[in-house]
Amino acid sequence: MSWDELLVVEDTAEKTTFADLGLSERMLEKITAKGYKYPSAIQAGVIPLLLRGEKDIIGQAQTGTGKTAAFALPILERLDTKSNDIQTLILAPTRELAIQVADEIKSFADVGTKIQLLYGGQNVRDELMGLKRNPQIVVGTPGRVIDHLTKRRSLRIENLKYFVLDEADEMLNIGFKEDIEEIIEYTPKEKKVLLFSATMPKGIQDIVHRYIKDHDTVTIERKELTNENIEQKCYKVRESDKFEALCRVIEVEFDFYGILFCKTKLDVDDVAAKLMSRGYKVEGIHGDIDQKQREKTLARFKSGAIKILVATDVAARGIDVNNLTHVINYSLPDNPEVYTHRIGRTGRAGNKGEAISFVSRKDARMLSWIERVIKKRIAVEKLPEIYEVIEFKKKRLLDNTKGLIEGEEGLEYTDLAKDLLELGSPELVLAAVLQEGYGKEFSTTHYNELKEDDFRGSERSGGERGYSGVAGQRRLFVAKGRLDGFNPGNLIQFLEQEIGGKLGDVGTIDILREFSFINLQDEDADHVLRVFKKKNTQKPLVTEAKQKSSGGGERRNFSGNRGWWRGFSGGRGGFNRDRGESRGGGYRGRR
Repeated sequence: MSWDELLVVEDTAEKTTFADLGLSERMLEKITAKGYKYPSAIQAGVIPLLLRGEKDIIGQAQTGTGKTAAFALPILERLDTKSNDIQTLILAPTRELAIQVADEIKSFADVGTKIQLLYGGQNVRDELMGLKRNPQIVVGTPGRVIDHLTKRRSLRIENLKYFVLDEADEMLNIGFKEDIEEIIEYTPKEKKVLLFSATMPKGIQDIVHRYIKDHDTVTIERKELTNENIEQKCYKVRESDKFEALCRVIEVEFDFYGILFCKTKLDVDDVAAKLMSRGYKVEGIHGDIDQKQREKTLARFKSGAIKILVATDVAARGIDVNNLTHVINYSLPDNPEVYTHRIGRTGRAGNKGEAISFVSRKDARMLSWIERVIKKRIAVEKLPEIYEVIEFKKKRLLDNTKGLIEGEEGLEYTDLAKDLLELGSPELVLAAVLQEGYGKEFSTTHYNELKEDDFRGSERSGGERGYSGVAGQRRLFVAKGRLDGFNPGNLIQFLEQEIGGKLGDVGTIDILREFSFINLQDEDADHVLRVFKKKNTQKPLVTEAKQKSSGGGERRNFSGNRGWWRGFSGGRGGFNRDRGESRGGGYRGRR
């Protein structure tokens, strides 16, 4: 099948079953145990082709369509668990996606199947020990895979059977094209290449024409990933302020009924307990809660006895409630697929719904990726002010009281009311009762001031104009460039490894022959500069870029120290390699 001959698979829900695809009974049992009933379109198209194993496969489908299972199930069916060879290598654009892919594969794998993760920020010693245990499947990010292949020589893939590129277009966006091509050169000719991508830009087509010959193409007709009935918004908050921000958002809703997603079981327990202490009708569910208790909790939630359900993604599978008003991402998920699954639980059956995300600085990159995938800008809203929350609570009290009076409810308190009114004037008595019942809830001293976590850059935030020429950003000089094997993707990865955390919104990156420039948000720039200054107080590898001269050129005096710069490894490895090739510079925008 040529590049131009596409196999288009329409929505197969409730038409095709997993049993129709040729999977084994053992695998069907695992699929059923996970609660899956029908394959997605990409799964129905790819699985039979991959099981036959005749050609390479290109799968074009949006994020959120189940691509991982599409390649994982057939690969696991054909895996030789007795072999000491790495049989499958899967490349993913980010560490978060690599982790999720590995977890998904593990959920279908037999006991004895060994899967090793390789990604920046993880302990290299643990990875080396894992590779010595002869895994059958390796999942990793291109930068770390290159490190193990070329520098450490700890990754052997000469007997590889399957080479998988997941979210290939996103890897190109980050700048991993050269890394992908270098990794392919280490793989044997006799292998199956599986490439999955939401789009097919020229860079992807170049890879296809160069490395993929005889192949089948499965293309899923594009559709809107998110329901138009769902209003999506986010609030920029510091991690420490998330709970207070959550309470404000809930308190200005008349009839909140929704699911609140957390990343971990501990977060679920913590947030649910705090909400409960504030009087909300809330319960939490996660994998450590036994099935019987989870069923009871879900029954109470569906009946409306519980208005807020705090859950992990795994525990929330199978929840089907048509009249939810809100889905809240207390923590953003690790990839856009999970995001679309989460928010799709509101706005059903023709109803309107809201999807609210709390986003701190470390989430900026994921937010940008989600927006690219869903092809929609998520509005950044301003958190309700303290006075707005108080006024809303007062209005709700008045409305509820009016309803009780009109309905003549609460008559059992009439005698007590008469006794109370004998204590003084109606206004003073009522004020005392409110004080007893609400404390300082209608006072501004009851609330803490919250600050936004400013990460968006010039288009969404203010801030000083630094050397970058963009509001809120600073331009940094990095004494490494194309000669050191740097490209935009592994420059970001290198900086993150050195500072031991994630960068927020990244602006322009210029990779030159012997050095590079990168625009970072003010707070990130300060952190990076501090780290590298501490590593070498005299000649730090990263410094603040000098302002451009009137002639437009960068003023930089190397004082003949280029050789010293190139000898710097930063203690991490994998970035001080001279591949003898010229890399393109000029990266514009966020990864």
